[in-house]
Amino acid sequence: MTNWPQQTTDLSVLLRGLRGAAPDVMKAFAGIAKAATVSKALDGKTKELIALGIAVAVRCDDCIAFHVKACVEQGATKEEISETLGMAIYMGAGPSVMYASHALDAFTQFEASKAKPSDKQRAARDDDEIRIE
Repeated sequence: MTNWPQQTTDLSVLLRGLRGAAPDVMKAFAGIAKAATVSKALDGKTKELIALGIAVAVRCDDCIAFHVKACVEQGATKEEISETLGMAIYMGAGPSVMYASHALDAFTQFEASKAKPSDKQRAARDDDEIRIE
């Protein structure tokens, strides 16, 4: 079983090393994080709940650890976390269903064009253009 508080402590050490190894990139990433988390129309707790939902949907345990910690620090309740997780489950599966339908449609179209009676294709040159007939 994962010790989530320890995981955030351990990851913080690793991230410090990454900041030393790639300071410009990590400084830019920190700037994005700072800009994204400023409370305007949404408060900090709501933003952390959104981040948690995304972390679950994209299956990032390390992100989950940090965003659950932040949710707790922002005062999120178990009920708020539970509803967020419900949405993450819904959204993690939903987009996959939609893109699976696209993939199946593409397969159907490619398979249909492969099975056309004019299996013997010949290339014809028309000026500088090559087309398949």
